Amino acid sequence: MIRAVFLNCTLKASTEPSNTEALIQDVIKYWGDQVESEIVRVVDHDVAFGVTDDEGDGDGWPVIFEKVKQADIVVIGTPLWLGEKSSVATQVIERLYGGSALTNDVGQAIYYNKVGGVVVTGNEDGAKHASASILYGLSHIGFTIPPNVDAYWVGEAGPGPSYIEAGRENDFTKRHAQFLAHNLLHLARMLKEHPIPAEGNVME
Repeated sequence: MIRAVFLNCTLKASTEPSNTEALIQDVIKYWGDQVESEIVRVVDHDVAFGVTDDEGDGDGWPVIFEKVKQADIVVIGTPLWLGEKSSVATQVIERLYGGSALTNDVGQAIYYNKVGGVVVTGNEDGAKHASASILYGLSHIGFTIPPNVDAYWVGEAGPGPSYIEAGRENDFTKRHAQFLAHNLLHLARMLKEHPIPAEGNVME
């Protein structure tokens, strides 16, 4: 079974509805029972700042990191603030980077043979910029990035309806959510059956 973990980097705790999580849920629907999926609301955990895999007593990251290590698919979801990914998304990238020196069974970076993607929601421009930043970060530390794995929705400039209120029937967003779901699953299955050979990319 393919496993997926979505790291929802909203600034809202689970007591509040999240537009980013709504788009994540719409992505998951395309998989049906083909993927075992879990959504982690990062702000519900006391994640410390830092660039290690464990910042010590009270750090909530190691629990999340264990889910990442067990996953074949890792997707970061973020809202937009001032045209940028959320501060929580930045923190998640930093903490993922902090674990990038760890290795898998054949000595590659621990994120090898995992695929990554991004989901973005907001009421202002910046979706492509945020996606580019996140996807580059994932690729640089070892994730494989399939084509068209940035699904996003942005409303009109200024205050306005959210994704939950106005975005779920947007044809462009639905099409790209489908691209993301199918391309992530396809490449995750390929890498599970045919992992990237260790020759030339073993951590020294």
